[in-house]
Amino acid sequence: MSQQPPERSTASRPARPDASMSLLNNAMYNSLDDGYAQAASRRGVEGRSGMPRTVRAKIGLAAGLVLVALVVTVGAAQARVSAPELAKERQELITRIDDGDRRADSLERSVDRLRKDVEARQRRALQKHGGNEAEVAGLLSGALPVHGPGIKLVVDDAKNTQDSDSGGPRQSSGFSDNGRVRDRDLQRVVNGLWESGAEAVSVNGQRLTSLSAIRAAGDAILVDNKPLVPPYTLLAVGPGKELSTTFQDSADGQYLQVLQENYGVRTSISTHDDVRLPAAPSLIVRAAKPVQTGEGSR
Repeated sequence: MSQQPPERSTASRPARPDASMSLLNNAMYNSLDDGYAQAASRRGVEGRSGMPRTVRAKIGLAAGLVLVALVVTVGAAQARVSAPELAKERQELITRIDDGDRRADSLERSVDRLRKDVEARQRRALQKHGGNEAEVAGLLSGALPVHGPGIKLVVDDAKNTQDSDSGGPRQSSGFSDNGRVRDRDLQRVVNGLWESGAEAVSVNGQRLTSLSAIRAAGDAILVDNKPLVPPYTLLAVGPGKELSTTFQDSADGQYLQVLQENYGVRTSISTHDDVRLPAAPSLIVRAAKPVQTGEGSR
């Protein structure tokens, strides 16, 4: 009976220390994807250089480079030539603007001188031909400067006033709810002073007459087309303490108090023994004419 040869057992290979990190090993030693590897091998076969290999392609590339260089050179030359011309035109424009500003300032000064001359001639004509009646008419119309007991009322925007686009109770009525004094606020205050017994009123040195207009242009307040800046100082000639009390108790005085309490508008009022108001800058009547009350009289 033949005996089977004994089976030889082969000794197993020892396990690698990094056998448990096969995923990391694969990422380290096979980091390039198969598609990228194939593309890299094709590029190696075709040649590493991307330069054209045919004579026609090389001539085309050279012509393109020459054309680009020519365009860049011509552009740089034109920029160098036109730079002084642009600087000259800019300086000429600045000079024209400066000259225009100087002419405008000169014309404005001439207008002010002529206006003052016309006002003086008007006052002299009233005093010469009208006597006491003309003087009273000049006082009532604002053609003459006045002084007497009265009050000083200062109205100013709230502190840290900023423009606001958010809706609010004042903005819905044509105002802004951000504490800024508006033209309608000033209109109500002036009307309240007239109603309370003021005989003459000025705002920031602007004498108000029956022809005066208070309106807005953006955020600015215009009085007779002249822009004013806060604080707005109103001077009113009238019976001092009585005028102050009557105004504060009126509806317009209460309106000003509401602006102060609800919107932070700053106000102050004080009485003075002597308040001086200038004459109105211009009194031009184009349509109104005096009525004839009798032969040779008006």
